[in-house]
Amino acid sequence: MSTPATRPSPIWLGLGALTAALLLADLYMIFIYAPVELRMGIVQKIFYFHVPSAYAMYVGFAICGIASAGYLVRRTERWDAVAVAGAEIGLLFCLIVLITGPLWARKAWGVWWTWDPRLTTTMLAGMIFAAYVVLRSFGDAGEAERRFASALAIVGLFVLPIIHYSVQRWRGTHPTVITSQGGGLAPEMLQTLLFSIGAFTALVAWLIWTRTRHERTRQELARLEVEAAEVGLLEDT
Repeated sequence: MSTPATRPSPIWLGLGALTAALLLADLYMIFIYAPVELRMGIVQKIFYFHVPSAYAMYVGFAICGIASAGYLVRRTERWDAVAVAGAEIGLLFCLIVLITGPLWARKAWGVWWTWDPRLTTTMLAGMIFAAYVVLRSFGDAGEAERRFASALAIVGLFVLPIIHYSVQRWRGTHPTVITSQGGGLAPEMLQTLLFSIGAFTALVAWLIWTRTRHERTRQELARLEVEAAEVGLLEDT
Protein backbone atom coordinates (compact mmCIF):
# COMPACT_ATOMS: atom_id res chain seq x y z
CA MET A 1 0.00 0.00 0.00
CA SER A 2 1.37 3.40 -0.93
CA THR A 3 1.98 5.93 1.81
CA PRO A 4 0.87 9.56 1.60
CA ALA A 5 4.45 10.52 0.69
CA THR A 6 4.60 8.16 -2.26
CA ARG A 7 0.96 8.15 -3.41
CA PRO A 8 0.74 9.34 -7.04
CA SER A 9 -0.40 12.93 -7.43
CA PRO A 10 -3.77 13.39 -9.18
CA ILE A 11 -2.12 16.04 -11.36
CA TRP A 12 0.62 13.60 -12.33
CA LEU A 13 -1.94 10.93 -13.16
CA GLY A 14 -4.02 13.44 -15.11
CA LEU A 15 -1.01 14.61 -17.11
CA GLY A 16 -0.16 11.00 -17.89
CA ALA A 17 -3.67 10.32 -19.16
CA LEU A 18 -3.68 13.54 -21.20
CA THR A 19 -0.29 12.66 -22.70
CA ALA A 20 -1.49 9.20 -23.73
CA ALA A 21 -4.59 10.69 -25.39
CA LEU A 22 -2.52 13.32 -27.21
CA LEU A 23 -0.06 10.73 -28.51
CA LEU A 24 -2.87 8.54 -29.84
CA ALA A 25 -4.44 11.54 -31.55
CA ASP A 26 -1.01 12.50 -32.87
CA LEU A 27 -0.57 9.10 -34.50
CA TYR A 28 -3.94 9.54 -36.21
CA MET A 29 -2.94 12.98 -37.52
CA ILE A 30 0.46 11.76 -38.72
CA PHE A 31 -0.65 8.65 -40.57
CA ILE A 32 -4.26 9.49 -41.53
CA TYR A 33 -4.85 13.25 -41.53
CA ALA A 34 -1.55 14.54 -42.94
CA PRO A 35 -1.13 13.89 -46.69
CA VAL A 36 1.76 11.86 -48.07
CA GLU A 37 4.49 14.11 -49.45
CA LEU A 38 4.87 13.67 -53.21
CA ARG A 39 8.67 13.53 -53.50
CA MET A 40 9.72 11.69 -50.33
CA GLY A 41 6.59 9.61 -49.86
CA ILE A 42 5.89 7.90 -46.53
CA VAL A 43 9.47 8.55 -45.33
CA GLN A 44 8.57 12.23 -44.90
CA LYS A 45 6.40 11.30 -41.91
CA ILE A 46 9.58 10.81 -39.89
CA PHE A 47 9.53 14.61 -39.88
CA TYR A 48 6.61 14.58 -37.38
CA PHE A 49 8.72 12.61 -34.89
CA HIS A 50 12.11 14.18 -35.63
CA VAL A 51 11.22 17.85 -35.14
CA PRO A 52 9.13 17.40 -31.94
CA SER A 53 11.87 15.17 -30.51
CA ALA A 54 14.39 17.97 -31.15
CA TYR A 55 12.08 20.37 -29.30
CA ALA A 56 11.72 17.90 -26.40
CA MET A 57 15.53 17.55 -26.35
CA TYR A 58 15.82 21.33 -25.94
CA VAL A 59 13.35 21.23 -23.05
CA GLY A 60 15.14 18.41 -21.24
CA PHE A 61 18.63 19.85 -21.62
CA ALA A 62 17.47 23.37 -20.72
CA ILE A 63 15.80 22.10 -17.55
CA CYS A 64 18.99 20.22 -16.65
CA GLY A 65 21.14 23.31 -17.15
CA ILE A 66 18.81 25.61 -15.20
CA ALA A 67 18.34 23.10 -12.37
CA SER A 68 22.10 22.54 -12.23
CA ALA A 69 22.60 26.28 -11.75
CA GLY A 70 19.93 26.15 -9.03
CA TYR A 71 21.80 23.31 -7.34
CA LEU A 72 25.10 25.20 -7.38
CA VAL A 73 23.36 28.16 -5.70
CA ARG A 74 21.06 26.36 -3.25
CA ARG A 75 22.72 22.92 -2.81
CA THR A 76 19.34 21.19 -2.37
CA GLU A 77 18.44 17.62 -3.33
CA ARG A 78 15.34 18.76 -5.20
CA TRP A 79 17.31 20.88 -7.67
CA ASP A 80 19.72 17.97 -8.17
CA ALA A 81 16.86 15.53 -8.85
CA VAL A 82 15.32 17.82 -11.47
CA ALA A 83 18.73 18.24 -13.15
CA VAL A 84 19.27 14.47 -13.35
CA ALA A 85 15.79 13.97 -14.77
CA GLY A 86 16.24 16.70 -17.37
CA ALA A 87 19.58 15.29 -18.52
CA GLU A 88 18.36 11.72 -18.89
CA ILE A 89 15.09 12.57 -20.64
CA GLY A 90 16.78 15.17 -22.86
CA LEU A 91 19.41 12.60 -23.83
CA LEU A 92 16.66 10.11 -24.69
CA PHE A 93 15.09 12.55 -27.15
CA CYS A 94 18.54 13.51 -28.46
CA LEU A 95 19.08 9.86 -29.40
CA ILE A 96 15.72 9.84 -31.18
CA VAL A 97 16.80 12.95 -33.11
CA LEU A 98 20.14 11.39 -34.08
CA ILE A 99 18.40 8.18 -35.22
CA THR A 100 15.49 9.69 -37.13
CA GLY A 101 17.68 12.40 -38.68
CA PRO A 102 19.86 10.03 -40.74
CA LEU A 103 16.78 8.03 -41.80
CA TRP A 104 15.27 11.23 -43.17
CA ALA A 105 18.60 12.49 -44.56
CA ARG A 106 19.19 9.30 -46.55
CA LYS A 107 16.03 9.98 -48.54
CA ALA A 108 16.40 13.77 -48.73
CA TRP A 109 20.17 14.15 -49.31
CA GLY A 110 21.26 10.67 -50.42
CA VAL A 111 23.61 10.22 -47.44
CA TRP A 112 23.10 8.95 -43.90
CA TRP A 113 25.21 11.67 -42.27
CA THR A 114 26.86 14.91 -43.25
CA TRP A 115 28.83 17.22 -40.98
CA ASP A 116 26.20 19.92 -41.20
CA PRO A 117 26.50 22.63 -38.48
CA ARG A 118 23.18 21.70 -36.88
CA LEU A 119 23.93 17.98 -36.89
CA THR A 120 27.42 18.54 -35.49
CA THR A 121 26.29 20.87 -32.70
CA THR A 122 23.43 18.52 -31.80
CA MET A 123 25.92 15.66 -31.45
CA LEU A 124 28.14 17.92 -29.33
CA ALA A 125 25.25 18.70 -26.97
CA GLY A 126 24.41 15.02 -26.79
CA MET A 127 28.00 14.15 -25.87
CA ILE A 128 28.08 16.82 -23.13
CA PHE A 129 24.89 15.60 -21.47
CA ALA A 130 25.88 11.96 -21.99
CA ALA A 131 29.03 12.79 -20.01
CA TYR A 132 26.80 14.32 -17.32
CA VAL A 133 24.68 11.15 -17.12
CA VAL A 134 27.74 8.87 -17.06
CA LEU A 135 29.37 10.96 -14.34
CA ARG A 136 26.24 10.75 -12.20
CA SER A 137 25.80 7.02 -12.84
CA PHE A 138 29.09 5.82 -11.30
CA GLY A 139 28.09 4.88 -7.78
CA ASP A 140 26.84 7.43 -5.26
CA ALA A 141 27.96 10.80 -6.58
CA GLY A 142 29.55 12.91 -3.91
CA GLU A 143 29.45 16.68 -3.64
CA ALA A 144 32.49 17.15 -5.91
CA GLU A 145 30.98 14.96 -8.63
CA ARG A 146 27.65 16.77 -8.41
CA ARG A 147 29.27 20.18 -8.69
CA PHE A 148 31.41 19.14 -11.64
CA ALA A 149 28.40 17.60 -13.40
CA SER A 150 26.36 20.75 -12.75
CA ALA A 151 29.07 22.92 -14.31
CA LEU A 152 29.15 20.57 -17.30
CA ALA A 153 25.38 20.90 -17.73
CA ILE A 154 25.64 24.70 -17.69
CA VAL A 155 28.24 24.50 -20.47
CA GLY A 156 25.82 22.32 -22.42
CA LEU A 157 23.06 24.86 -21.85
CA PHE A 158 25.00 27.44 -23.86
CA VAL A 159 25.31 25.01 -26.78
CA LEU A 160 21.52 24.91 -27.25
CA PRO A 161 21.11 28.35 -28.89
CA ILE A 162 24.06 27.52 -31.15
CA ILE A 163 22.15 24.45 -32.38
CA HIS A 164 19.04 26.52 -33.01
CA TYR A 165 20.70 29.34 -34.94
CA SER A 166 23.38 27.27 -36.71
CA VAL A 167 21.29 26.98 -39.90
CA GLN A 168 20.96 30.76 -40.27
CA ARG A 169 24.51 31.52 -39.12
CA TRP A 170 26.52 28.94 -41.10
CA ARG A 171 24.09 28.08 -43.94
CA GLY A 172 24.31 24.32 -43.68
CA THR A 173 22.30 21.78 -45.62
CA HIS A 174 19.79 21.26 -42.82
CA PRO A 175 16.50 22.97 -43.74
CA THR A 176 14.81 25.68 -41.68
CA VAL A 177 11.61 23.83 -40.83
CA ILE A 178 9.36 26.59 -39.49
CA THR A 179 9.47 30.16 -40.73
CA SER A 180 7.08 33.08 -40.42
CA GLN A 181 5.43 31.82 -43.62
CA GLY A 182 5.02 28.28 -42.23
CA GLY A 183 8.05 26.76 -43.95
CA GLY A 184 6.20 26.03 -47.21
CA LEU A 185 4.19 23.24 -45.60
CA ALA A 186 0.66 22.35 -46.63
CA PRO A 187 -1.90 23.45 -43.99
CA GLU A 188 -2.57 19.85 -42.92
CA MET A 189 1.16 19.19 -42.55
CA LEU A 190 1.73 22.34 -40.51
CA GLN A 191 -1.23 21.55 -38.26
CA THR A 192 0.06 18.01 -37.71
CA LEU A 193 3.55 19.29 -36.91
CA LEU A 194 2.26 21.80 -34.37
CA PHE A 195 0.02 19.16 -32.79
CA SER A 196 2.99 16.77 -32.58
CA ILE A 197 5.07 19.43 -30.85
CA GLY A 198 2.26 19.93 -28.33
CA ALA A 199 1.95 16.18 -27.72
CA PHE A 200 5.70 15.77 -27.26
CA THR A 201 5.72 18.75 -24.89
CA ALA A 202 3.22 16.95 -22.67
CA LEU A 203 5.28 13.76 -22.98
CA VAL A 204 8.60 15.34 -22.01
CA ALA A 205 6.94 17.15 -19.07
CA TRP A 206 5.42 13.91 -17.79
CA LEU A 207 8.63 11.94 -18.24
CA ILE A 208 10.75 14.55 -16.43
CA TRP A 209 8.21 14.74 -13.62
CA THR A 210 8.18 10.93 -13.35
CA ARG A 211 11.97 10.66 -13.36
CA THR A 212 12.23 13.43 -10.76
CA ARG A 213 9.84 11.54 -8.46
CA HIS A 214 11.95 8.42 -8.88
CA GLU A 215 15.19 10.30 -8.14
CA ARG A 216 13.69 11.96 -5.06
CA THR A 217 12.67 8.53 -3.77
CA ARG A 218 16.19 7.22 -4.39
CA GLN A 219 17.65 10.20 -2.53
CA GLU A 220 15.35 9.61 0.42
CA LEU A 221 16.26 5.91 0.56
CA ALA A 222 19.96 6.80 0.46
CA ARG A 223 19.45 9.25 3.32
CA LEU A 224 17.63 6.62 5.40
CA GLU A 225 20.39 4.07 4.72
CA VAL A 226 23.00 6.53 5.98
CA GLU A 227 20.95 7.27 9.10
CA ALA A 228 20.44 3.54 9.74
CA ALA A 229 24.17 2.91 9.35
CA GLU A 230 24.96 5.73 11.79
CA VAL A 231 22.50 4.34 14.34
CA GLY A 232 24.05 0.88 13.92
CA LEU A 233 27.52 2.25 14.52
CA LEU A 234 26.36 4.11 17.61
CA GLU A 235 24.73 0.94 18.97
CA ASP A 236 27.91 -1.06 18.33
CA THR A 237 29.96 1.40 20.33
